[in-house]
Amino acid sequence: MSNGTLLTRPPPFYPGNGGSLATEAALSGQDPGVSVGVTISTGHSSTPAAMWPLKLIVPVLWNYYIAMKVILQQLLGRSFPLPVLSRQDGKVAIITGGAKGIGYSTAKHLARLGMHVIIAGNNEAEGNEAVTRIQQDTLNEKVEFLFCNLASMKSIRNCVQNFKAKNLDLHVLVNNAGVMLVPERRTEDGFEEHFGLNYLGHFLLTNLLLDTLRKTGTSDFNARVVTVSSATHFTGQVNLDDLQSSHCYSAHGAYAQSKLALVLFTYYLQHLLTVEGSHVTANAVDPGVVNTDLYKHVWYPGKFVKWMTGWLLLKSPEEGAATSVYTSVSPDLEGIGGCYLYNGEKIKSAEVSYNIELQKKLWTESCKMAALPVSS
Repeated sequence: MSNGTLLTRPPPFYPGNGGSLATEAALSGQDPGVSVGVTISTGHSSTPAAMWPLKLIVPVLWNYYIAMKVILQQLLGRSFPLPVLSRQDGKVAIITGGAKGIGYSTAKHLARLGMHVIIAGNNEAEGNEAVTRIQQDTLNEKVEFLFCNLASMKSIRNCVQNFKAKNLDLHVLVNNAGVMLVPERRTEDGFEEHFGLNYLGHFLLTNLLLDTLRKTGTSDFNARVVTVSSATHFTGQVNLDDLQSSHCYSAHGAYAQSKLALVLFTYYLQHLLTVEGSHVTANAVDPGVVNTDLYKHVWYPGKFVKWMTGWLLLKSPEEGAATSVYTSVSPDLEGIGGCYLYNGEKIKSAEVSYNIELQKKLWTESCKMAALPVSS
């Protein structure tokens, strides 16, 4: 669902530009020529125990293969030069995970443009420290912290309630926070952590803030939902019968599923917004492979390589945040939604992400899990 927006070809070496999926297709019983990434079935998983090692290893290989392709593209390509953007005085933005990494750089840049920036996070001390640094660096006093634990539905609802008590507009929501490759564990509500925090937490937060976004958006400046995914979504599979990855847990597979789910969510959200005629747009962005502390659960050889070569091979947090900032306020994207952006350009996401049936089914299941009315 692209809202009529023309999608350009992915840049050279980018994951969408080829690469055989024969191994993964063989595991799923599909012909190698068929695009994989979706399981829409009605029965429970029946993966034979003998297949489990492959089900665990394949996501690892695909994720690192994708990462290497993106790193190569970053080395050979030119970083996205963020254009000069106009002042955004009087506008309000919420950034999840804005206390560090890409989120911090996003929050800092939007604050520099004059926005009232609210950092939503689950570490109050870290959040308040980030607020102080941004205020000092940008001379913008309208920066604040709001507690929000995305692994807790109760905390998300409290966060939204506290925000609405401020009687503020909301022009930009940046769904940035996330975890990566964590060991198998559950959120407060019993969801697998990648799915529950990266995806479902942002699904609930966005839906609870939609009424404010709708009231804020105008024909001159649409309110915007910017959701941070990653190239890993190209390897993702969404199994509607096992969204919690309980049958055969793979940290790499669970992370990839959460990132694909975010793209599916973005496209279906834009579909609903377009149908109702709201002045709100939803887009997904890909920051590239960025040098942050998100890699603490990566295998030790990977940590060593990052420590030795991260400064050369990976983007800085400022470079990684550039597309998020651009998508949040650039006039080039006024009124345009349903896009996937990398390096400031609209590119084609994974083929399966345009599956409207999968988008709708995932949305319906997500509404049920988040205890929201099911919209269609």
